[in-house]
Amino acid sequence: MKGPLVNTPTLPPITPPYLPSGPGRFISLRTKFVVFFSLILVLTCAGMSWYFIHSKRLAMTEQVRNLGVILVKNLAHNVRYGIIIEERVMLEQFIAGVLGVEEVVYVRITGADGQVLAEKSKGTLTSPLGALRSSERPFYPSPDTATSLIRAPGSEPTVTHLRLTATGTVRLQEDHSTLLVSTSGLQEETFYDFALPVLRRSEPRLESLALQAEETHGTRVAQAAPQAFGVVQVGLTEVPMQRELAQALRTFFLLTLGIITTGILCTNLLARRIITPLRNLAAGARNVGEGDLSTFVVPTTQDEVGQLTALFNLMTKSLQERDHAISTNLDTIRRHMAQLTTLNQSSAAITSTLDLDRLLSTVLQLLSENLGFARMVLFLWDSERGVATVGQMLGMPPEIEHAARRLTIPVHPDGGVAADLLIHGKPVLIPNVDDVADRISPAVLPMLRQVGIFSFVAAPLRSQQRILGYLGADRGSVPCSNEDLELLMTIASHVAVAVDNARAYTELATLTEHLERRVQERTHELQTVNERLQEHDQRRSKFVSVASHELRTPMTSIKGFVENMLDGLTGQLSERQAHYLQRVKHNVDRLTRIINQLLDWSRLDVGRVDIKPEPLAIDAFVRDVVESFQTLAAEKSITLEVLPCTDALTVRADRDKLEQVLWNLVGNAIKFTPQSGRVTVQCGTYDEHFAQIIVADTGCGIAADELPLVFNEFSKVESAMPASQGAQLGLFITKSLVTLHGGQMWVDSQLGVGTRFHVTLPLEATPTT
Repeated sequence: MKGPLVNTPTLPPITPPYLPSGPGRFISLRTKFVVFFSLILVLTCAGMSWYFIHSKRLAMTEQVRNLGVILVKNLAHNVRYGIIIEERVMLEQFIAGVLGVEEVVYVRITGADGQVLAEKSKGTLTSPLGALRSSERPFYPSPDTATSLIRAPGSEPTVTHLRLTATGTVRLQEDHSTLLVSTSGLQEETFYDFALPVLRRSEPRLESLALQAEETHGTRVAQAAPQAFGVVQVGLTEVPMQRELAQALRTFFLLTLGIITTGILCTNLLARRIITPLRNLAAGARNVGEGDLSTFVVPTTQDEVGQLTALFNLMTKSLQERDHAISTNLDTIRRHMAQLTTLNQSSAAITSTLDLDRLLSTVLQLLSENLGFARMVLFLWDSERGVATVGQMLGMPPEIEHAARRLTIPVHPDGGVAADLLIHGKPVLIPNVDDVADRISPAVLPMLRQVGIFSFVAAPLRSQQRILGYLGADRGSVPCSNEDLELLMTIASHVAVAVDNARAYTELATLTEHLERRVQERTHELQTVNERLQEHDQRRSKFVSVASHELRTPMTSIKGFVENMLDGLTGQLSERQAHYLQRVKHNVDRLTRIINQLLDWSRLDVGRVDIKPEPLAIDAFVRDVVESFQTLAAEKSITLEVLPCTDALTVRADRDKLEQVLWNLVGNAIKFTPQSGRVTVQCGTYDEHFAQIIVADTGCGIAADELPLVFNEFSKVESAMPASQGAQLGLFITKSLVTLHGGQMWVDSQLGVGTRFHVTLPLEATPTT
């Protein structure tokens, strides 16, 4: 086989770019594992310790507050008569009993006049968090609490959180921490002050009499506000609670430290057991990456890491087998690359021309030179006639080629080789011609034997589910193989597409030539018709213009004579004569409007309407135009008004043409609005580039199915007032003028309710500074 061979270079070992390249950048997986789990352990233990201590502190604080409430209530109940008779010895005995409680640091009993009846204090602490107190330095709370309770006594104890400082007691917030704090090296003790007033008890008899009077007379007897005999204050320190919290904090700290240390050691051992096999696996992977496929890693565990090691060994074995298969098939790949290169060159040559004879000659020449075929032939199939003819031949003697080109071979579904190729579309490999001599056409078999072809391959040319022919080839004295057949089938598909394109191009060229002749004929006919239409249009326009001008002169005269007669210049008129003249004048005005509309329509039709835009203040302009219709509206008792413009707007428009637009819209609104109706005109901003004018009436309205027809010329729109209809050109002319200004016009209406016409006009551009 001829054709170039492609050398495949040996690839160098690949060094993965993601491996660590410097000692300072590498952090081992073991270190990450230990740090991560140690951090989780530390945070978990710290969080649990904080939560437990916080819960314990809240519980102990609540315990102290409950104890204080119980003590102060019991003491207030016990010393009631002692306070009333001011028996100080009795009071001191009760105080001594309360001071027996560890948390109580002072007790004070104050009389109703604010004087202290009895008090006793354990004194201040001699050491931080210690149990010893110095009675030489007693302390008591501020008398302000007792004074306020005597003035406004309550039934529940008043609890105050205080801190003892070098300068006195300081009141704390309720959520202030109860842990010990140190300021300037001095211990500041915190405690709770529980104060409860001793109230006067009301007489039961007096209470029953008051209740009986309320039930009998329906009136409520005012009860006197409660009064206090005195106030009892008990102070409970937080020092025992703080000592207990400090002890718990030390215990939890040591326990947490032990748990963390044990956890880190266990994590380190676990990481070592997991990481060591992974290191061995990483070393084996590095060896494989460097090209050593004989690497084997011994599994040391039975867990997932051990399974991963077994899979790694299986992968290296598969790589060894695949590397051997690649080496074995390398020569085959090189041969196929050479064949594909040849096919690519042949495909490029196929797509370079659409001339069928030149295409077939080029294809056979390339296949013969690059693929080593000795002789080649291409048959074309005419499915309608059922015959095959020679399209091109290569490598044949001239006399054989000349004789073959004159052949017309009929093909029938008789199981022959040609039938398999052209009817059934099957590729054919003939190892020996003599074995299938009965299947070959009698006209072709003698030529094959004369040339010396004893083995050949053939593939059908199939394109878009159609068979166009077949391509056959042989290798001379070398028998053909399946590889030759596959190669020919591959190139046959490209050749079929090229043949189909060439045929389509030939048919298209013929069709194009025919169409060009038809287009020229049609163009000539259209030009003749167009010239006639233009001539007719010019005649129509001229007729409309001349007829309109000729009609306006006598109409003006008629209108003048009628107005003179109505003004009494020809003598006194009877009521019937005046009525008839008014009808004549009305119809003359109507006919004049129709003539003017026909002239405007004619100018618009031929495009002879010029727009000369200028800046217009839209509000003042609309008011001036509408004011001209006030008399006509008053005759029909119609309210005609212009709503104030929302903004001072200036549009760019032709004054005369815009006045004609408003005349048409306002005139139509008055015409189709019954007596005592209403017509409004308003203007405003439509968007940042356009202003809007709206003409609304309360007239007869337009049906929804007829709204799309109102702007058509000569449209016959049904109206509740048919006597008011004209030539049906006004709205067409109005919308055309608005469109020439660069605006838009539309309508919305409801039958029996009224109609609103919208007109938008471009705003005058604001000069930029």
